[in-house]
Amino acid sequence: MNPIDPLQLRNAFGSFITGVTVVTCRDASGKAVGMTANSFSSVSLDPPLLLWSIAKTATNFEAFNAAEHFAIHILHSDQEQASRHFAAKNVDKFADYPHEAGVTDAPLLTDYSARFECEIEHRYPGGDHIILVGRILAFDDRTKEPLVFFKGQYKQLVS
Repeated sequence: MNPIDPLQLRNAFGSFITGVTVVTCRDASGKAVGMTANSFSSVSLDPPLLLWSIAKTATNFEAFNAAEHFAIHILHSDQEQASRHFAAKNVDKFADYPHEAGVTDAPLLTDYSARFECEIEHRYPGGDHIILVGRILAFDDRTKEPLVFFKGQYKQLVS
């Protein structure tokens, strides 16, 4: 059996079209933290659960790994810039970005297609990632066209 080439594997994973999310929490000092992620999935309706995963090498790994609450924002088709903003490194992502408080301490973006406020239900090791399962405490759905990602590029859905 040949060893798996990580770059080829990443490219193969990119064949699966995904939505784009921004995940937020507060770090141990109370600072708002956010990052772009596409490793999001619904898990269960009863109880209401979702999951996402974060690389152990991510800049904000410690903040998300320690947080008891987080929020996931599914971005709409006009939010490519928001996705890029929250993917940037070494930037105060909330300095001039509109956000508000919700039922948890996680900062909430005010523009989104759908938004979920969660408390940690489980943390699972997942190779070079950790899988975070959240119990949904509150959500909102504005039913806008999603921002999607395919083969390393943002795309638009065509009806």
